[in-house]
Amino acid sequence: MLPVAFKLSALLRQGKVWILSAVFLGVGLTTSNLVLEAYQAQRPQVSDVPQLTVIASKSIIVNTAEPIERVAVTNTEVADALVISPQQVMINGKAPGVVSLILWDRTGKSTSYDLVVEIDLSLVQRQLEEQFPTENINVSSAKGALILSGSASDPRVVEKAIEVAGSFSQKVINLLQLPPPPDTEQILLQVKFADVDRIALQQLGVNLFSTGALNTLGSTSTQQFGQGLTNQTLNTVSPAQGPGFTSSQTLNDVLNVFFFRFDLNFGAMIKALQQKSLLQILAEPNLLASNGKEASFLAGGEFPFPVVQGGTGIQTVTIQFKEFGVRLTFTPTVTSSGKIRLKVRPEVSALDFTNAVTIAGFFVPALSTRRAETEIELADGQSFAIAGLIDNRVTEIYSKIPAIGDIPILGYLFRSRNLQKSKTELLVLVTPKFVRPLNPDQVPQLPENPKPFLDPDKFDGKSGPVDAPSRPADSGPASPR
Repeated sequence: MLPVAFKLSALLRQGKVWILSAVFLGVGLTTSNLVLEAYQAQRPQVSDVPQLTVIASKSIIVNTAEPIERVAVTNTEVADALVISPQQVMINGKAPGVVSLILWDRTGKSTSYDLVVEIDLSLVQRQLEEQFPTENINVSSAKGALILSGSASDPRVVEKAIEVAGSFSQKVINLLQLPPPPDTEQILLQVKFADVDRIALQQLGVNLFSTGALNTLGSTSTQQFGQGLTNQTLNTVSPAQGPGFTSSQTLNDVLNVFFFRFDLNFGAMIKALQQKSLLQILAEPNLLASNGKEASFLAGGEFPFPVVQGGTGIQTVTIQFKEFGVRLTFTPTVTSSGKIRLKVRPEVSALDFTNAVTIAGFFVPALSTRRAETEIELADGQSFAIAGLIDNRVTEIYSKIPAIGDIPILGYLFRSRNLQKSKTELLVLVTPKFVRPLNPDQVPQLPENPKPFLDPDKFDGKSGPVDAPSRPADSGPASPR
């Protein structure tokens, strides 16, 4: 083989740049041989330096064959060395870590050691066992760091174990295993709303009017239930003498009792009304929610509410919908003891036409609302009731004509009265339960249908295959079409 002369400029291996410059003259040296030799030269070599191990806060004695002249430790914060005799050195461990220990004899020869300072694992293990006797926690060390392995029953145990190990070393590696989280609990809330609203109403009043009795047109009214006469038109003879009197009147409200004598030109309108009304609401919603999640229920509806927008120039009316009815909002939380902490907010609202208003020509009812909010802790299947939401109201409006209305007996014709009594009572009964799977035979049945569905056989009659219509056997062959 001819002599080979070449120059290897650079070789990049494992993050280090090796600069090699050589000229080889000879026979039998190839480029591949040089690359192989360079790769073997840069491979990490196994250290043959002996290792010494000492526990932090403890000491060991190192004996040498030759008298010691000088001692050095690379980091005195991890460990220090003290010569106690010509052939003995005492090593004191201070903090976890790895340092180098170098000894020189009187001839100048040096000996190196890898000094490893470790934590007393038995002390850490004993401390963890005392704090967590029921847990399976093991401790080991690696390069001054504590490694926690095993299993823990709760995340709070892991936090406390790391805190205990941190008092022995600044580096703690957590390898503790936690059990898989349990399935989320499902809570069923059974609620019963019972709402009773009673109203009693009494109205009494009299309006008297004359259309020309004794050549006199007039009326008496307290105006509590409407006026007697409106749009009066009078026609008299001029000059006013004799019985030349005619009149035209329009009755505004005849109330609920009306009579008139044409021969006397005299009539009366009487308002005599007694009314009782009863409103009863019973709702039994069942709600299902996960642990810690909020759920809501509404049995009612929405009514349009006009909103006037704009300034004095141009005004627009938009419609918003307001909810009303029986509403329930609750948030269940399962405690560590197995109980259910329940935050519940029931509400019952209804349309109130008594306090209605008129906005931009729209008749808008008001809302009568009753709500309660509480937080309570119950066991599975226990119930609590929200009661006492009672509203008693009495409204009486009394009107009369002064002086005339004070006359005994006759004064009743010039008086009117409107009396209204109302009583509302609301009861809410709540029962939380844990949801458990049912067997197939325990699935509840659907409500029965009040009317049967359409029967195709009875509606269209029985039908056979379309491609092979049935016909009598003795009818003969089918005639072609």
